[in-house]
Amino acid sequence: MSHPSKKRSPSRRALLRAAAGLALVLGLSACAAGSQGPGAAEASETPDPVGAPVIKDDFPDPDVLYADDTYYLYATNGDYQNVQVASSKDLEEWTQLEEDALPEPPKWVIPGKTWAPEVTEITPGNFVMYFTAANYRPTVQCIGVATSTSPTGPFTVQGEAMLVCPAEEGGAIDASTYAENGTTYLLWKNDGNCCGLDAWLYSAPLSPDGLTLAGPAQQMVKQTLPWEGELVEAPTLVKQGPTYYLFYSANTYGDENYAVGYATATSLAGPWTKKEEPFLSTDSEDGLFRGPGGQDVVQGQDGEHRLVFHGWDKDYTYRAVYAEPLEWTPSGPDLRPD
Repeated sequence: MSHPSKKRSPSRRALLRAAAGLALVLGLSACAAGSQGPGAAEASETPDPVGAPVIKDDFPDPDVLYADDTYYLYATNGDYQNVQVASSKDLEEWTQLEEDALPEPPKWVIPGKTWAPEVTEITPGNFVMYFTAANYRPTVQCIGVATSTSPTGPFTVQGEAMLVCPAEEGGAIDASTYAENGTTYLLWKNDGNCCGLDAWLYSAPLSPDGLTLAGPAQQMVKQTLPWEGELVEAPTLVKQGPTYYLFYSANTYGDENYAVGYATATSLAGPWTKKEEPFLSTDSEDGLFRGPGGQDVVQGQDGEHRLVFHGWDKDYTYRAVYAEPLEWTPSGPDLRPD
């Protein structure tokens, strides 16, 4: 929970959903009463409800990149693609592209299991993708690296092995990047929950070309709170003023227990202090989102931030993408309606 206002009852979102429902009822009543004429159809329409997905399709683990005056969103494999891609000019209207950003995975991974891509423009016109895949030997999930001169790819895998693959820690997944003072850092999670180990979030500096680690990995946080269950994952690091905010997802991704939390620090080296309750969860938003997670923080061209994340549909058959306005308050981040 980001701050006490997240415990309000009823929530702002609940009130807005009720208002949207009332508007729909009134619109339908007007139609039933025989409203006709040039403006009748427009009057009966209602805007998308608060919390409506921007991609209503299976597009989990979203990562957003801004390049060439366009936003690109990358997602876990699906629709016969290893890495799905969508594009947008405004973070609201998205077009799903036919291109597979990673059409040829390396020979040392198990096909069909490519997860949680992260794409960074490491130098102007040079794009680096960090992807998770199931490694053959050792048979654990690990992070590979690929490059392209186009944000839509095709990306070509670099090296002869995965970039981060600590078998003794269960492997590594969920890469993300953070840049500061000319250095780009890679963040990830060791996949310890696969085999009875702790799940830590790590960071390490990257080489200037983004293809190798340039320093030792540093532990950030692990699972310690009841709501986190057996794991923390999907790190996202942003800085506001003097404070670093480490957003992360936790618990079981396949149900309503999955949620987003964050920790704060005044230095990349920590120490990190967690908020005790989740920042975004099924319960905190009155069921508006189901099992939200896999988040990214994006600053739009209007200067406003958005939290981009996935959430399950009502039948838990696919994970859609949401892009909710994110406001920075004196007490920390807060989701707010448009």
